[in-house]
Amino acid sequence: MLLPQEIIKIKRDGHQLNEQAIQAFVKGLVDGSFSDSQVGAMAMSIFQRGMSVDEKVNLTLGMMNSGDILSWEGFDGPIVDKHSTGGVGDKVSFMLAAIVCACGGYVPMISGRGLGHTGGTSDKLESIAGFNVEPSIKEFKAIVKDVGMAIISQTDNLAPADKRLYSIRDVTATVESIPLITASILSKKLAAGLDCLVMDVKVGNGAMMTSLADAKALAESITSVANGAGVKTQAIITDMNQVLGTSAGNALEMYETVKYLTGKQREPRLHKVVQALAKAMLLNTGLASSDNDALEKIDRVLTSGKAAEVFERMIAALGGPSDFIDNPWGAMNKANVITEIKATEHGYLAQMDTRAVGMAVVGLGGGRTAPGQAVEHSVGFDRILPLGVKVNRGEVIARVHARSHDEAELASQQFSRTIHYSEEAPTLSPIIYT
Repeated sequence: MLLPQEIIKIKRDGHQLNEQAIQAFVKGLVDGSFSDSQVGAMAMSIFQRGMSVDEKVNLTLGMMNSGDILSWEGFDGPIVDKHSTGGVGDKVSFMLAAIVCACGGYVPMISGRGLGHTGGTSDKLESIAGFNVEPSIKEFKAIVKDVGMAIISQTDNLAPADKRLYSIRDVTATVESIPLITASILSKKLAAGLDCLVMDVKVGNGAMMTSLADAKALAESITSVANGAGVKTQAIITDMNQVLGTSAGNALEMYETVKYLTGKQREPRLHKVVQALAKAMLLNTGLASSDNDALEKIDRVLTSGKAAEVFERMIAALGGPSDFIDNPWGAMNKANVITEIKATEHGYLAQMDTRAVGMAVVGLGGGRTAPGQAVEHSVGFDRILPLGVKVNRGEVIARVHARSHDEAELASQQFSRTIHYSEEAPTLSPIIYT
């Protein structure tokens, strides 16, 4: 049997790992025979050397089979999910799951925690008092059957190999590896027993994939491995060159979700991404017969309040309050200090360093710099103006929510440095690329 250091050396030197070596690595992730430092070294070797299709398939299947495999026998609708490669202000999962569920799909969404500068769906849900992101598999399946959707974090028994690798990637600068992203996403999604998966591959300066070529490569990697494993999968590439929506930060994004579902605020870029992904999920599952049919169904469940009702039922079923939609701040903490951030120049908001905004949220305490670290759910930014808006010096372009005045001042300065102004209206990136 190969020792961990021998397996690392094979990949470090640019050679292909056979199935036996990959299975030994996966086993080591679960039983601890690979130390944290060895896992980090392996992740860096894969990051630098890449993986062949066979290696990606073997790693994906190995991690998938490292724990429970879910089945959904007896359910009277399609089992469908969406996954995003992550960004800043990406709260799409909440709206999307509620919409698709309200249209007749079952959405068992197994989400991740924050990675690097990107926020985590599970962390956002934990902003809500009492919400349990780690129910048992039995409870998870019962809630999906009863409500139609449930969004949880990885349980110890679902792709446990990925759970450990995921946390170490976060702190070893190996988040952006296409093979590791592919295996991480699909090990969880294949273990969840899906009929259909829609991928939201983010591209831009706030995404893991900063170039369109890399985003297309990741989309191709994921769809080829997933479709090859028997799960109908479509990838849509969407923009992450600015914060998605008007907020970045855990509780603030949950509040924006409520405003979206109730129709009080639907930021246009965010709405367009939600619509595109929901349409793909409805079409790929047969829940809609055409683009127009899908869009009509999406509008109907939003306008009627059915999507909001489904979302609130899920919150209550997983331990949160039963009145979250009507009283979101009754179940979430507000930050101690809220400060306005003002434009430093006249002109158009032309560019945003979106990754830096995400790191500023981490710096406020809204993300992690080490595995297992506690998160301050109340901090972040809101009322963020979109790019392309013309402002005068001194106008408010965002607000910072912080634990102290000193932290608010530092984050305000950091946010201001992320914004570039221009005299002419800027040419903005498309919201949907493919």
